[in-house]
Amino acid sequence: MTPEQPAQRLRKSTRQVRSAVHQAVIDLLSDPGGADLTIPAVARRAGVNHTSIHRRWGGREALLADVVVTRLERDSPPADTGTLRGDLRAWVEAGVAGIRTPEGRLLIRAAALSMPGSATAQGERARQFERRTAAIERIRDRATARGEVPPPLDQILDQLVAPLYLRAVFGIEPPASGYPDLLVDRLLGSPDTPRPA
Repeated sequence: MTPEQPAQRLRKSTRQVRSAVHQAVIDLLSDPGGADLTIPAVARRAGVNHTSIHRRWGGREALLADVVVTRLERDSPPADTGTLRGDLRAWVEAGVAGIRTPEGRLLIRAAALSMPGSATAQGERARQFERRTAAIERIRDRATARGEVPPPLDQILDQLVAPLYLRAVFGIEPPASGYPDLLVDRLLGSPDTPRPA
């Protein structure tokens, strides 16, 4: 450690520290040598004090959950296609495109690693992922405003989100074409079959 490093740490804003820590997590997850993803390793990579990470995130699980949700939130807002079916299809299409990228696969790995081991960590992780489900709730709210009847959030998570994550975790590529339509049709029924009001 050089004498300049502590001074550099002091000059970092909260936003800069968060950005550096998030990037350090992504870099460590990307390491082909399988670097140990610990708070001290993240702190060294980010050039911050490990106590800063513990103070802000509490532990590895909450940090990983924050990285996952923040990276996913960089996506553009859910497309407004004018119909519930179109909006859900666009959302799944974006999800499929995401898990085909190296960073998308890393985020899935980070989500799996962030599984909490305590009740406190479980509560924190749930709060983090509520931010992610807000995108689906926006799609549901728009559908309701148009007079459509969207499925419950849990049903969307089970039938649209879970298959994508399951494939990503086990490294199973989604079919090259038609997968978003397949999932949305399973959820909503065939587009030729009207949904009950």
